[in-house]
Amino acid sequence: MKLNTTIRKRFRVSNKVKKVSSNDRFRLSISRSSKNISAQIIDDTKSITLISASSVEKDVKSGSKVNKTELSKIVAEKLAKKALQKKITKIYFDRGVYKYHGRVKIFAETLRKNGMEF
Repeated sequence: MKLNTTIRKRFRVSNKVKKVSSNDRFRLSISRSSKNISAQIIDDTKSITLISASSVEKDVKSGSKVNKTELSKIVAEKLAKKALQKKITKIYFDRGVYKYHGRVKIFAETLRKNGMEF
């Protein structure tokens, strides 16, 4: 089966992160669309999702109009709070297909400001 460019890119980035992952660190996978952004912290040894946050949740979309970069900051802050409650501070950042630029970069910087290490 021939894979297209985006799928090859996703596998390339994710597999590199999975190879270096250990028991003390988890993988943060990010996904974005043209309007929304979501992220989840995954334990690759058990293949389970520990924490997730998304911009389509009701408490994030509180009716006020915000632009997409502000939405990224809000979701990152929410994810960091959930992670700190579960005592997760060290993660690997899996950007997937997306370049480390724009909303993805703002998301990562906001996580760092809120106490996450990667």
